[in-house]
Amino acid sequence: MYLVELLQQLMISFILNDRLVTTNVNPGMSLLDFIRYEAGLPGTKIGCREGDCGACTVLIGEKLSERVNYRSVTSCLYPLINAHGNHVVTIEGINLSNSLSPVQQAMADHAATQCGFCTPGFVMSFTGLCMNHETPTIQQAIDAVAGNICRCTGYKSIERAANDIALLMQEKDVTDPIGWLVGKGYLPAYFIDIPDKLDKIEPYSDESENHTLFIAGGTDLMVQQPDNIYEQEINSAFHGKLPQEITINDCTCTIGGATRVNELLTSTELTSKFPQLRQYLMLVSSEPVRNMATIAGNIVNASPIGDLSVILLALNAQITSIYKGKTRLQPLNELFKGYKQLNLEAGEVIQYITFEIPKNNTLFNFEKVSKRKYLDIASVNTAMSIEMQNNTIKKCSISAGGVAPIPLYLHKTSDFLKGKELNAETVSQAVEIMQSEISPISDIRGSAEYKRLLLRQLFFGHLQKLLGKEFELFLNLTR
Repeated sequence: MYLVELLQQLMISFILNDRLVTTNVNPGMSLLDFIRYEAGLPGTKIGCREGDCGACTVLIGEKLSERVNYRSVTSCLYPLINAHGNHVVTIEGINLSNSLSPVQQAMADHAATQCGFCTPGFVMSFTGLCMNHETPTIQQAIDAVAGNICRCTGYKSIERAANDIALLMQEKDVTDPIGWLVGKGYLPAYFIDIPDKLDKIEPYSDESENHTLFIAGGTDLMVQQPDNIYEQEINSAFHGKLPQEITINDCTCTIGGATRVNELLTSTELTSKFPQLRQYLMLVSSEPVRNMATIAGNIVNASPIGDLSVILLALNAQITSIYKGKTRLQPLNELFKGYKQLNLEAGEVIQYITFEIPKNNTLFNFEKVSKRKYLDIASVNTAMSIEMQNNTIKKCSISAGGVAPIPLYLHKTSDFLKGKELNAETVSQAVEIMQSEISPISDIRGSAEYKRLLLRQLFFGHLQKLLGKEFELFLNLTR
């Protein structure tokens, strides 16, 4: 009897379109494979399996308080265990019996599809926009499909469809978008019953100590080692395992480890106090990936060019981790010990990330160079926080990615600049120290020499935003 109860506890249960699904397949299976091969729903397409093309986009509805919030995700990178207790919506789940949905109709009206392979992903991304609690602008409608690739249309027809969708949604009731869409006949009626159905799903409970992998968003792990994840015993950072909130106390921001990147973007309190953060985060991947990727996951992935790690390093972030019931606090700049090596014990996980929000007299800037402005991995990225008192640098913190085996806090350069008068000689010496701290390698994203030049120019870019036209004098003198 105990074994039966245990197996029932470990079953993954979620609503797939309009029906309850309960399965004991491996929790490391991708949601994409479950949808196609276990549930027999072929509308969700297999494309790149790396989260880049968007052909496999579905919606995840998560019950928060009394309402269900929907977000687009790339199902190829979504571990099935994370679907437990949620509503998974595929292209089949939005079909109406007698008509096209407004999104489908807009795509048809503007001939925004040719071969059709990518179309389900575009439709689901647009539908997610319609289901959120905002009145979208035309630009936001276009941004909603930034993670979807089409190789046939040239995109202009899709942009025209985005225009129609945004205009139609100006009438949306943002307090109850699902009810409004169902009432208009834009969504199937079963969506009204989803909150009650989700309430009946028992929480996922697995206290086993046999897990070899603790997974959060999985957006990089599912690319690097999908077979390995499928074969391992895994547990999820969600389902109450890690905190998932943003708390602001005066100028200090504390982020739970399981907080997703897009939750930073939608935090009105954080973005009001740190408005430039929005433009920086828009450079981090695509909408569906930001809807899955967690802050702690991005950090422990330890990519040498991780955008979030570089931003947080320059903010002098601290991390709180837990291991065997005990917590410890350490500066983020002490976490990275070597390539993919962290100052964490096996099984130690990051609970919180804390940083001080830049004050009015503090400049913070993030720069990134990649082959594409958006949706691309950086060749070099860097962030700088600097506080001035008259023409003297009172405080300074600089970080860089792509120039060392780890996301690098530039200790020597930052320490050198503190207390210095900001002039051409100071800038010139700082560049020399910076170049001595880095050790870039030549790879597909550029030669070592190119990366050294990039970091130098991006450092100048930081200063240009601080000094404005006066920087031209410094630039001429330091060449």
